[in-house]
Amino acid sequence: MTQPRTTRTRSRNLAYGAALFGSLYLSVVAALWWDQEGLLFHPVPLPTDHRFDFGADVHETWVEVPGARLNALHLRLPNPDGVVLFLHGNGANLEDWFTAVPSFRQANFDLFMPDYRGFGKSTGQIESQAQLEADVRAAWDSIAPLYRGKLRVFYGRSLGTGLAAHLAAQVQPDLTILVSPYESMEALAHEHYPWVPPALLRYPLRTNQALGRVKTPVLLFHGGRDTLIPPSHSERLLGLLPGATLIRVADAGHNDIHRSPTYLDGLLDALVRLAGKPGS
Repeated sequence: MTQPRTTRTRSRNLAYGAALFGSLYLSVVAALWWDQEGLLFHPVPLPTDHRFDFGADVHETWVEVPGARLNALHLRLPNPDGVVLFLHGNGANLEDWFTAVPSFRQANFDLFMPDYRGFGKSTGQIESQAQLEADVRAAWDSIAPLYRGKLRVFYGRSLGTGLAAHLAAQVQPDLTILVSPYESMEALAHEHYPWVPPALLRYPLRTNQALGRVKTPVLLFHGGRDTLIPPSHSERLLGLLPGATLIRVADAGHNDIHRSPTYLDGLLDALVRLAGKPGS
C-alpha cells in the first residue's frame, strides 16, 4: 500500500526541516568552536605612544612572554606591606581597570596589573587557556623576587577570577581575593547557553577545581544584582571552602561592584587585617 501524496509530502518536508536545522546547528557549533576568543575576550587596544597618568608612583613596565609582550602598570610605594597581583576582566584595558589605586595606597600595598595579549598596549593575541595561564604566571614571576618576605595577594575580577584561582593553587599566596567569580566557565556557559555541548568550550576555566587546591585564605565578593555571573556561583564556591569568606554586596551588579562602599570597606579591611595593623 502506498502513502497518500499529502502524507509523503509532509514526511519529506519534515525530513528537510530536520536536515536544515541540523545543518544550522552544526554551523553555529563550528562557529563557536573557532571564534571563542571573539566571544570571550573584548580587548580595547591602545596606541603604542599612549601615556598613563595615575601618579608618579605608578610605573609602566613590560613582561616578555613567548611571541608577545605584556604591558603592565606597577604601583610602587616606599615601604609596602606586600603586593597585590590584579587580574582584570575580559574587556577594555589598563586605562579603565587601574582605577582602585587610592584603596591600595591607603592599605599600603603595591599593585601590579598586566594587560592580557591584545589588550591595551600588549602585543599578540590570546590563543588558548594554557597560554593565558602561562602568561599570568610569567607576569607574577617577573615581580615575585621584589617581594620576598612580604605579603602576596592574588586578586581576580570576573574573567580574572579563574586565572587568579589557578595561579593561587600553584603559589599559595597569603590571600586570594575573587570579585564576581564563576564556579567554572563551563558552568556559566551552560546557564546562558544550555544548548551548547560542554566539550565545545576551549576555555573551561574551572575555578572550583583550582580553589580546591588553595590552602591559604580566600575572600569572595559578589553583587546581589549580578545577572551576568549570578551570586549562586560564589555560594557554590563557598560551599567548597569552609574556611573562605563571602561578602555579599546587595546593591551591586556585575560592572559597578567596585564602586560600592561595602566592597571598598571590605577590601581595605581585608588588606589591613592581613598586614596585622594596630586596630584592625
